[in-house]
Amino acid sequence: MYGLVNRALEEMMRKTHGDATWEKIKERAGVDIEVFVRMDAYPDDITYKLVGAASELLNQPAEALLKAFGEYWTLYTGSEGYGALLDAAGSSLQETLANLDDLHVRVGLMYPELKPPSFRCSEVTADRLVLHYYSTRDGLAPMVVGLIEGLGKRFGQTLEIERLARRESGDDHDSFSIRILP
Repeated sequence: MYGLVNRALEEMMRKTHGDATWEKIKERAGVDIEVFVRMDAYPDDITYKLVGAASELLNQPAEALLKAFGEYWTLYTGSEGYGALLDAAGSSLQETLANLDDLHVRVGLMYPELKPPSFRCSEVTADRLVLHYYSTRDGLAPMVVGLIEGLGKRFGQTLEIERLARRESGDDHDSFSIRILP
């Protein structure tokens, strides 16, 4: 994953748990990188180790941390200069989710080693849709739930999200039923 991801995780942890806790997380994870360079690619293992160490140290399930990180990510990337890309992806939740693959293509121009997930929408109506999530990375579906919730907040919408398919249960991808509440 790119340094941008690890920097966002670091910022979230520092803001919510303090600088000393972040240093303990890095120590427990065995990560001695002082500064994550936003445009540099790092092994995925570093991110997984940081999340695992945070989960242990904070006594919180990794899934809960990933969900919180997904929501944080939507705010973080907007403040890191990617807000215009997100704006261009759509003027509604449904449109933005339908354009995530195109957004990743544009991001890939800046990050040539990017290995983005793929998303597909089905059963789209005015107040619901099913989002299909395909990734080569394991265990990040909770982050997707947080991303969806973050996008809902971006559009001022309250969402109900139900996970329909799970890769860890043998499905070939994850899928989520998303309902926009009145």
